Amino acid sequence: MLSKLIPAGLLAACAWANVINDVRDAAEQNNFALGDSIIQNYRSRQGVTPEMIVALSWMGRGALGAKQLDKAESYAKETESLSLEQLKKRPLDQEPYLPLALGAAIEVQAQVLSQRGERGAAVAYLRAELTKYRTTSIRTRIQKNINLLSLEGKAAPALDEREFLGASPTPLASLKGKPVMLFFWAHWCGDCKQESPILAEIRKEYAAKGLVVVAPTQRYGYVARGEDAAPADETRYIDEVRHKFYPDLLNVPAPISEENFKNYGASTTPTLVLIDRQGIVRLYHPGAMTLDELRAALNRLG
Repeated sequence: MLSKLIPAGLLAACAWANVINDVRDAAEQNNFALGDSIIQNYRSRQGVTPEMIVALSWMGRGALGAKQLDKAESYAKETESLSLEQLKKRPLDQEPYLPLALGAAIEVQAQVLSQRGERGAAVAYLRAELTKYRTTSIRTRIQKNINLLSLEGKAAPALDEREFLGASPTPLASLKGKPVMLFFWAHWCGDCKQESPILAEIRKEYAAKGLVVVAPTQRYGYVARGEDAAPADETRYIDEVRHKFYPDLLNVPAPISEENFKNYGASTTPTLVLIDRQGIVRLYHPGAMTLDELRAALNRLG
């Protein structure tokens, strides 16, 4: 009955709409045979599509998580090859799936090199990819992976602080002598909101040691429910989110700059960066952290 009510093309699309989720589930369970079967079945009926390539990228990520490095590398290289074929037909950012696939392929190949003990080669590879894709949406993701492998122990990059909410920012170079916690957040990010009371507690506990918290954010082009918004409207919305969900951090400087996110590779929100009194990065952590984890990181600074 359903096939009589829905046009054949739309019915096919519905039947294959879950290929990404199905393959991701299989990969996360280390069931690579099932994932391969789902992809092959999809490909025989639908051909190579950006959705299929994203599904394939999840196989690489799953194999990496399972420490099957050769398998992870093979999936990642196939994902990259198919992505490059698609790039002959369209720009990278013309649709949403291709950047996800290519970004994952680059990330997995770099992590495979690193886990094989070739960190220098991994960083060199990522820097070459960054040069290729600097003007695209995957720049930030590539930078994140460079930072994961090389930022700790190096001087913290300066922040663009020309536009901000909250207190007036002090340049990082002028904060030497004090530990600094950078909290990269996004107005749409639930994990960021959950991190807020943790950061407020950390700020209170370490105030006597001079801890400074800075909360960089950026505009994404939309507000609540994904509605498109002009920059000024989105800035007002960001401030509304601050007042609603970050009441204990309202006097924390919140620079608004996409460039900060690119330079720090903050493609994951929250991203937490701890800088010591000499201006050196001692912790670079994409993702949320617990109160105990943050305490331990700060205590290591002495």
